[in-house]
Amino acid sequence: MKLRIGLLTLLLSAMGCFASTPRYIFYFIGDGMGMGAVSLAQVYNRTVLGNDKPLTMMQMPVASAAFTHSASSPVTDSAAAGTALATGHKTNNRMLGVTPDTTEVVSIAGILHDNGYGIGLVTTVAPDDATPGAFYAHQPDRAMFYEIGRDAAASGYEFIAGANLRGLKDDKGNATDLMNVFEENDVSVVRGIDGLDDVKSRKILLLNTDTVHSNDVGYAIDSIPGVLTLPHMTQACLNHLMENTPDRFFMMVEGGSIDHAAHPNDAATVVMETINFDRTLKIAYDFYLSHPDETLIVVTADHETGGLALANRYLHYNIEPRYLQYQKMSKERFIEYGNSLLASRIDLSWDDMKRAMTEYLGLYSQIPVEEKYDADLRGLFEETVKWRGVDNKKLEDAGKKFVGSVFDHISMMSGIGWTTGDHSGAVVPVYAIGVGADKFIPLQDNTEIPEKILEIAGYRLK
Repeated sequence: MKLRIGLLTLLLSAMGCFASTPRYIFYFIGDGMGMGAVSLAQVYNRTVLGNDKPLTMMQMPVASAAFTHSASSPVTDSAAAGTALATGHKTNNRMLGVTPDTTEVVSIAGILHDNGYGIGLVTTVAPDDATPGAFYAHQPDRAMFYEIGRDAAASGYEFIAGANLRGLKDDKGNATDLMNVFEENDVSVVRGIDGLDDVKSRKILLLNTDTVHSNDVGYAIDSIPGVLTLPHMTQACLNHLMENTPDRFFMMVEGGSIDHAAHPNDAATVVMETINFDRTLKIAYDFYLSHPDETLIVVTADHETGGLALANRYLHYNIEPRYLQYQKMSKERFIEYGNSLLASRIDLSWDDMKRAMTEYLGLYSQIPVEEKYDADLRGLFEETVKWRGVDNKKLEDAGKKFVGSVFDHISMMSGIGWTTGDHSGAVVPVYAIGVGADKFIPLQDNTEIPEKILEIAGYRLK
C-alpha cells in the first residue's frame, strides 16, 4: 500500500510539474521605459484619456523591479542590458551576446528554439538593434550591423520584424550580400504587413515599407501612413507562430521607440510610445485570458532613459499632463518640418513659426507661453534664421538650440523634469502574469529574469 501511495505521489508531482510549464511565453521589453515613463503614461491614461482601469501592465498581479548595471558601468547601454535580459550574463557596454572576454553566450530564445519552441522577435526599431540582436547575435560591438545581420539569418528563428537592416550597406554606402545570406538560410524577406499575405515560408524577416528611415518604424504620435506599427507586427508574429508552431512558442516584443523619444526629452512622444507599447501588450494579455494555464507574460525594460520625473521646479506640487495631448508631432518630425520651412520659405517670419508651433505643438493656444519665454524663443528663432545661406553648421546648431527650448518649454509647463539626454542607472519595473509569475516578485538583477523564465519552462541557462 505504501508503495502504491508513493508511486501515486510521484505521478501527481510529475503531472503538476508538467502542468506548470508554459507552452507560450511573451517577453515584453520597453526600451528606456523606466518608472517615470510608466508613471507618466498611467497619469495620462487616467487624467487625459479618462480610463478607470490602469495600464494593462499595471493590472498584472506581480509588480517588482530590477537592477540594470552593466559589467563596465553603473549606467548600462542597450547592448549590455539586452545581453543581460536575453542571456542572463553581464557584459560591457556596447557588447552583444558575449561576455567581457568575448565568450559567446546563448540566449533564452536560442535555448528554447533548440527545444522545439517557435521564436518571434518584434521591435519598433531596427531588428539588428541592441535589444533584439541580443537574442541571436554574438558580436563585440553593437555597431557591427553586417555581422549581426548574418547572425539573424543563421538563427533559424521563425519571425523577426522591425524597421530595416543597417548591414545592407557597408561604411562606404555600397550594397552588401546580406539579403543573399537571408535567402541562403531560407528566410523570406517581406516589406509591410500586406506582403505577408502571399508568403508561406516558415522563416520570415518583416521590414518596414520606409527604406529611408532605418532606425525605427516611426513614432505613434506622427501617425505615418503605411508604415509598420508595433500592434500590427505583434499580431502578425502571433498569427505566424500559431500557424507554424502552435504547440509552443516564445515571443520577445520591444517598444524600442520609447528610448528614442526619451533621449531628446520629448515627453509627449514618450507617453504615446509607452501607451502604444501597453496597447500591444493587450494582445498578449487577451491571448493569456484564452490560455491562462499555459501562458507566461513578463514585462520589463532594459534601462531608464532621460531621468524622467513627474515634477519640476516650475509647477512644484503639480503636473499638467493634459498639455501633452496637444502635441501632434514628435520632436524629430518637428525638426524635419522646421528644416523644410527654412529651405522653402525665404521670407519665413516669427509669426509663421508661431503658427506652426500652435498647430502642431499646441503652444500659444492650449499651452501658455509667458512673455519672457516668448521673447527667449523669438530670439533663438531669429538667431537661427540669420545663419541661413551663411553658415550651415551654425544654422544647425542654432536650430537645435531653438527646438530644444521649444520642447523644454512643453515639459516645463507640463510639470515634467529631465536629468539627462542619455540613460540613467535607475531600477526598472518588472510585471508578470501567468504560469510561474510569482517567481518575479522579489527585487532582482536583470540577469535573473531570463534565468527565471527558463527555469519556469523547465530549462537552464548555459
